[in-house]
Amino acid sequence: MNNELSKSERTRRFILEKTADIFNTKGYAGTSLADLTEATGLTKGSIYGNFANKEDVALAAFDHNLSVVIQAVQERMQQAPTYYQKLFVYSQFYYDSIRTSFPVGGCPILNTAIEADDTNSLLKNRAAKAILSWKKNIVDLIKAGVASGEFRTDVDPDQTALSIIALIEGGIMIARVTNSLTSLDKVLKTVEMLLVQLKV
Repeated sequence: MNNELSKSERTRRFILEKTADIFNTKGYAGTSLADLTEATGLTKGSIYGNFANKEDVALAAFDHNLSVVIQAVQERMQQAPTYYQKLFVYSQFYYDSIRTSFPVGGCPILNTAIEADDTNSLLKNRAAKAILSWKKNIVDLIKAGVASGEFRTDVDPDQTALSIIALIEGGIMIARVTNSLTSLDKVLKTVEMLLVQLKV
């Protein structure tokens, strides 16, 4: 079976790899066609021959950036032996990522959610879907931890999951706006305290 990508698929991947950081840094509104052609070295026709329009590229770029984050988190999580440590991976990842500028431009969920708001329903829906998927992953980990006897049985998985996400994303936003990593560190300490309270 031939698993090689077609020329069109290779071109799409190339465009995404060259433009994903730009969209994540400058946002949809701030990214121009000139940015895309300069980054890729391709013409407008070549780009729009592979994507319907700039919004289509932006949506694919969001998916690309999100997949990079998810893969990095999953790789760390696979090394964590307990459910507490698996949940703590989220805190560790964002602690490290904001210091190493990974991915470039910061958290794609936060960036897209803030920019899209009510001005771009497709990007807003993409960010919402990502948050709900993240919430489900956390809820599943908490429920597995409860079932294994690692976490308390009176834990509210939904409330805890939403609190973890809100703290992490809120902490990133505060740190970026105030240029203070100390703010994020303090918020992530609160996440850690929340996780400790899950234990039996």
